Amino acid sequence: MNEEEKNEFEKAFEENKAAEKTAKEAEKKPPFGKRIASSLYDFVEMIGAITVVIILCFSFVVRLNVVDGPSMENTLHTGEYLVVSDLFYKPTQGDIVVLQSPEAAENYRKPLVKRVIATEGQTLDIDTETGKVTVDGVELDETYVNLPGAPSKMYGDHMTFESGHAVITVTEDHVFVMGDNRNNSADSRLSGIGLVDERCIVGKVLLRIFPFNKITAFSNPFDGK
Repeated sequence: MNEEEKNEFEKAFEENKAAEKTAKEAEKKPPFGKRIASSLYDFVEMIGAITVVIILCFSFVVRLNVVDGPSMENTLHTGEYLVVSDLFYKPTQGDIVVLQSPEAAENYRKPLVKRVIATEGQTLDIDTETGKVTVDGVELDETYVNLPGAPSKMYGDHMTFESGHAVITVTEDHVFVMGDNRNNSADSRLSGIGLVDERCIVGKVLLRIFPFNKITAFSNPFDGK
């Protein structure tokens, strides 16, 4: 066999070997329909897993709450959706919370969104003429407050009145809450709500997720002060 014949033989051998390899790979590769079905199954399985995680999160970690009423304007408005969590939560002054107290007057037993103004052991003093709030002798810098018109005069007999001031010391495991729309809010100033047992706090408001153009993560205004 001369050199030219030898080269042609090797070339034909390599081509035949490559063809056999391609044929074997084609046999191993599943039909197009099966590949589509497999991909669809993987996609459905992934969606199912994500759905389970979301359900578990909203069952044990967070929940949704819808704002109902004007008491937290201009921070929150009716119809807005909030993400709330009570995971390892201990009420802190300045937090926005959702509460539902079976001990409240009948009109106030639905879920309420308010801000924690004072916690257990703290003494709160409200100037009934100006609406200024002092806790343990320190006047709060309440930049979030909406104060249209004259300060509210609605105070229950659970508070002590001293020279134009409404005063109360928060008892153990309770909080004093008020709405940011200070003159249009039913809150701890009323005897029908009063001090709120911490066990009645559904959770802390973490996020506003609807409307989408107002998505907000809420921070505590007193952090760092």
